[in-house]
Formats: sequence, C-alpha cells, structure tokens
Amino acid sequence: MPLLLPLAMLIALLVDRLFGEPPARLHPVVGMGQYLGFFGPRLTALPPGPAFAGGALAWLLGALLSAALALSLEMLLMQALRPWTGLPGLLLCALALGLLLKPLLAWRMLAEEVQAVEAALQQSLEAGRARLARLVSRDTRALSAAEVREAAIETLAENLNDSVVAPLFWFALAGLPGAALYRFANTADAMWGYRDEREWSGKFAARADDVLSWLPARLTGLLMIPLWQLPRLLREAGRTPSPNSGWPMAAMALDLGLSLGKPGVYRLNAKGVAPEPAHLPQALRRARLTLWRCSGLLVLLALGWRLA
Repeated sequence: MPLLLPLAMLIALLVDRLFGEPPARLHPVVGMGQYLGFFGPRLTALPPGPAFAGGALAWLLGALLSAALALSLEMLLMQALRPWTGLPGLLLCALALGLLLKPLLAWRMLAEEVQAVEAALQQSLEAGRARLARLVSRDTRALSAAEVREAAIETLAENLNDSVVAPLFWFALAGLPGAALYRFANTADAMWGYRDEREWSGKFAARADDVLSWLPARLTGLLMIPLWQLPRLLREAGRTPSPNSGWPMAAMALDLGLSLGKPGVYRLNAKGVAPEPAHLPQALRRARLTLWRCSGLLVLLALGWRLA
C-alpha cells in the first residue's frame, strides 16, 4: 500500500487548485481556531507561571484531540475501503484521504490573497495597505507601496512553508494525524505566539511550532534557490528572530534580487532592490515552482518511507 499517501497528496493539491477552500463550517482549521480562541484570553489574564503551564496544557490537549480525530478518520477509511485489496479500493481510499488532507493545506487561497494585494495597490496605496492587513499582524497604516509589497512577498514565502510544504511534509511521514498535528501547532503559533500580553501563554506553542517547522522551512528555502546561492542563504536566513521563517523569505529575496525586511526588526539581502509592481507576479511564479519541487520530493519521501 505504499502508493496510498503519495496519491492522496497529489489529489489534495489538485482539489486545492480546482476548488480552493471548503466552507468555514466544515473547515478543521476554523475549529482549531475556535478552540484556541476559547482558551487564549483566559490564559493571557493569568500571571506568567500559570499562563505558561496553562498554555502548554491547552496546547497538548488540542494537539492530542486534533491528531486523535485525524487518526480515527484515517482508520475508518482504511477499514471501510480496504485499499490493500486492489486498485479500486486504493483509488477510493486515496481520494477520500486526499479530500481530508486538503483543508490542512492552502496554496490557492494564499496565492489569491497575495495577488489581491498588488491589485489593490494599483487602485491606491490605502487600498493596498488595507488588503495587506488581512495577511499580516503588523501595523500597515504607515507602510509605503514598496513596504506593502515587501510584506506581501515575505508572507507568500513564509506561508508557502507553513500552509503547504510543512503539512505535506508531516503527512508524508505520519499520515493525516501528522498533518493535523502540524496544522494545529501552526495555528496556535499564529494566534498565541507573540511577544506581547500573550507571550507567556503562547511560549510553548511558539516553541512547538519552531520544532515542527524546522525541517520543512529549510527544505522550502533550499529548493527555491540555485545551489550556488546556498552560502548566502545560510548567512541571510539567520537574520530573522524566527529560526525558520528566514529560510524561505531569504531564499525569495536572493532569488529575485530583492531587499526584504520588517522595519526596525531585520533586513534580508540588504543590497537588493525594493520591490516594484512586476516583482509580485515573479514571486508567485517562483513560489509555485518551489511548491512543485517540494511536492515532488515529498511524494517520493512518502513512497520511500513505506517501501523501506
């Protein structure tokens, strides 16, 4: 049955390309967000020690529930469709598993949101800032047009890993429970992992996401650039506060010859040029190519892992 997971990965990517996101009421990440949103304000109100302990326990419980539900669904599919009995069962099970995997990754939505930022900028700077605010947590009200494009390209590169490559990576290794666990961890980091009043309650979530994203982020960055740029990538990737986001973002900056950064926090490829209107479509093409490179490698990983 080594073909089951590779086929499911390809089906999930195809469904994402053709149909995009499922309705919010059926979306597992929405459910994860509701769980995290319930505990978040309550944990933030606690002193640092109890906030950290409570955040860790809430994270562990949510991760366990996400993985357990995914495992139950995967086992039910296997028992109902018996993919080991022949080609029809294998294809039906791969289709069903791919449909369950799809909500745990989101390439089409990411690409459309980034395209919408450039489209909004063509209307006005204010429209571009407002559209970007849907994608990033930073204050966008004072950004220049170049800075809006910088943030959009950085978001594209970072979320290429977080929203697509990393869920596929963990699915290749651990099936649907692996992808669900990663998606919960990444959602928890996105909602709790900030150095503000949420710092202590979200510290465990932030570190868990760092661990689970470590390998996929480096894979994404390495497959985005030509080999001769590897020494520069190694230098630039460490400039961000995050141990992982710098890899895909620095790779994108180097590949397109851009200078990308967050004012007062970091600057990647400082000798590069500021983004112009043509650079966002170029970044989307580079991200799309990287996605297919990563997907191909991860399909082979899923196959080889089960043949070994």
